[in-house]
Amino acid sequence: MKHFPHGARRPGASRVTLLTEGTYPHSHGGVSVWCDQLVTGMPDIAFDVIAVTGTGREPVVWDVPAHVGRVVSVPMWGPAPDGRAPRGYRLGQLSEAYEQLLAALLDPRAEDGFGPALYALARAAQAGRLSPFLRGDQAIGILAALWNRPGLPVHEARPTLQDAVTATVLLEHALRPLAAPFPRTGVAHAVSGGVAALPGLAALEGHGVPLLLTEHGVYLRERYLGYRTAPYRWPVKALLLGFFRLLAEETYRRAALITPGNRYNRLWEERGGAAPESIRTVYNGVDPAAFPPAGPEPAGPVLSWAGRVDPIKDLETLIRAFALVRARVPAARLRLFGGTPRGGEGYRNRCEALAAELGHAEAVTFEGRVEDIKDAYAAGTVVMLSSISEGFPFTLIEAMSCGRATVSTDVGGVREAVGDAGLVVPPRDPAAMAAAALELLADAGRRRRMGEAARLRVIEQFTLRQTIDTFRSIYAELSEPGSRISTAERAPTAGGSPVRRAAG
Repeated sequence: MKHFPHGARRPGASRVTLLTEGTYPHSHGGVSVWCDQLVTGMPDIAFDVIAVTGTGREPVVWDVPAHVGRVVSVPMWGPAPDGRAPRGYRLGQLSEAYEQLLAALLDPRAEDGFGPALYALARAAQAGRLSPFLRGDQAIGILAALWNRPGLPVHEARPTLQDAVTATVLLEHALRPLAAPFPRTGVAHAVSGGVAALPGLAALEGHGVPLLLTEHGVYLRERYLGYRTAPYRWPVKALLLGFFRLLAEETYRRAALITPGNRYNRLWEERGGAAPESIRTVYNGVDPAAFPPAGPEPAGPVLSWAGRVDPIKDLETLIRAFALVRARVPAARLRLFGGTPRGGEGYRNRCEALAAELGHAEAVTFEGRVEDIKDAYAAGTVVMLSSISEGFPFTLIEAMSCGRATVSTDVGGVREAVGDAGLVVPPRDPAAMAAAALELLADAGRRRRMGEAARLRVIEQFTLRQTIDTFRSIYAELSEPGSRISTAERAPTAGGSPVRRAAG
């Protein structure tokens, strides 16, 4: 766990701890942009950041302003946390709590025990005992014994000892954020669900710190998508997805306020147990002055795309759609702007190979990160978005602010963003995407009208100032003593009664 001391706090300033995973301030991307906007837009508020990272070697890539007091990096896949395994009475307590957590993941009748078990594990993590325990043989034995209980659905899949080892290792890594130095005052603001929220849940349980949750994409849905192709046997996948599901439900129930970036996310949150009155949709915003009209279109027909090169962006569908476009418009080009995250090189190679296989390698170019993202939008006659999962995508509203016509997949909050000012097609449908792109490439007047309407829509509904003002008022509301939504007792745990603290 790394600490990066930064600027001094202002006396009397409100305190907000951002809880992130794989984003700000160690990575670029839409959620990181949103975090930077929030922090720089409120210089009067004292921020801290607890950032769940990969290895812990990731550099801070954002210019963190002086009113950020500290950045704590919590590596999920770096060296094991310091600490010592418990002995005697404490070992018995921790073993019992861990067995209760596993039982909740494996048996629907035991799900009420998830919250109390999680908070018992949090206390052990804070004392440096959880990770060493989970790296020992006893934790593996507890899972293997549970898996072999007759009557559980997973028993029929005949889980092996290797499955128990694999699942225990994955859970140990997933639970590492519980050892982070969670806040004891102010507001904890998780900017995604899942493991980023773990320090916030611990702070709520231990010190009554209000938890604010903002989901840009649906974390649980993205875990389901990711685990479809994960190289694990079904018992391992079922256990880990059970963990993420119950963690999502616990977070939804206990958050003082949930601020999804679109109405689509709200449906998942309500289904996951969030009270409707605890949810307020807050759209992402951009500064229209920072994204002015892009000016003349490129000389030839160009489809442009901006984002990180990642399977969730489904560039393979975009490349297949482009091949259909080029069959009709041979002069067309596809320009892809954005970096390839560490570990994503294989996906980029696969996309490049697909373009070559389809006979269009010379017309599909990976441009890498661009210094000014506006150039990526200006480079396109039409700007494309091909994702299979999104929240309320910045690249889309930025392109709209630049006055470019867009073709986007119907995921997350895309339709809410676009309205009638762009074309929306089903995800994973190259033919529909190609047809929409061809419609716009063939009609310059329609592109111009669509671009003008898109910019006007951003100015009227999706400005950065609106976003900043909304979160400023939410922070004040949550920080106010006695506030209805700032009390930790507002939402019970799964069993319907407040969580009782157990001995650690």
